[in-house]
Amino acid sequence: MTHILLVEDDPAIAMSLKVTCKREGWQITWLDNASSVLPMLHSEQAQTLSAIILDVGLPDGDGLNLCQQIRHTPDIKGLKDIPVVFLTARSDEEDRILGLEMGGDDYCAKPFSPRELVARLKAIWRREQLPAQQSSIMRSATSLASVIHQTEQTNNTTASHTAMSTHSSQILTFEYHSGIWRYNPLNYSLVWQDQKLDLSNTERKLLLTLLQAPNQVFSRQQLLSSVSDYPDHRLARTIDSHIKSIRKQLAGVNPSIDIIHTHRGLGYALCPA
Repeated sequence: MTHILLVEDDPAIAMSLKVTCKREGWQITWLDNASSVLPMLHSEQAQTLSAIILDVGLPDGDGLNLCQQIRHTPDIKGLKDIPVVFLTARSDEEDRILGLEMGGDDYCAKPFSPRELVARLKAIWRREQLPAQQSSIMRSATSLASVIHQTEQTNNTTASHTAMSTHSSQILTFEYHSGIWRYNPLNYSLVWQDQKLDLSNTERKLLLTLLQAPNQVFSRQQLLSSVSDYPDHRLARTIDSHIKSIRKQLAGVNPSIDIIHTHRGLGYALCPA
């Protein structure tokens, strides 16, 4: 059963969301303060969580800082990448950008429709599962691997795309001069040069988008659309912050390679050769 943690101090909002979520057949755990969240996340009950709905303005803490703690507390096993949707009464653009940069996956500005929030959660889960995209990647990767294999026999080309299966999942493998990338859709792990990257949900999805189309220049708006079903052109500049974070992660693995190129006035491209 889908299990949602709702952290909201307003009982009226909480009850409305609980009714809507229960209509979806979802289990709801409601907390009305920040201090109860981390202890709950350390409990066995947390292992069944599918998402966290987190109010930004809590009476005993800041939801933004709480989200950052969730993302960076190593002993909260299995929850580092759990989707987080912010509830906020703040309409300022900077606050919304800050929420996304601190690890949030989406936000709903108060007042909001509970049905909209449910739709946003479903959209996040669709992106996490990547069913259609993964199928498309696998088909294109297999086709391209065949073409490149034939080319390698004639001109010794070394770049290739491959896709391989394991007993429990399909691992997407991208092989370039800069190293081998492996993505496991079961645990959402992305590995480059045999090192697992410590990426947020948004950062991982951005990097996968770039990996699927090497050397293609993506505008900020295109990249934003790839990670959100509700892209807001005013938030497109958050992509710059995410790209900066990705570059920092990649430099930690191999500082001698800079494979994400900035095209001024256009956007970004992954140039793996």
